Amino acid sequence: MKIKPLADRIVVEPIEEEEPKKGKIIIPDTAKEKPQQGKVIAVGPGRIIEDGKRISPEVKTGDTVLYGKYSGTEIEIDDKKYLILDERDILAVIE
Repeated sequence: MKIKPLADRIVVEPIEEEEPKKGKIIIPDTAKEKPQQGKVIAVGPGRIIEDGKRISPEVKTGDTVLYGKYSGTEIEIDDKKYLILDERDILAVIE
């Protein structure tokens, strides 16, 4: 299934960080921190400003980005988790 975001929205696949395992304590997924880094999967065409011009997003498909901890809307497609973010929720692009 393909997903096409609208306006200045961006679809991001969160990147789970591997945690080193020490001892035999298992932390459930519900208690773990949410990732704040992800790979851009799809980008909308950009937002339209008052004079009717479209402003293109600053990120592109394939970029690795940092975003706010509680930003976006979580969705699941084909058993994979994604976030739909507004462009303003993206804090930086990692190069």
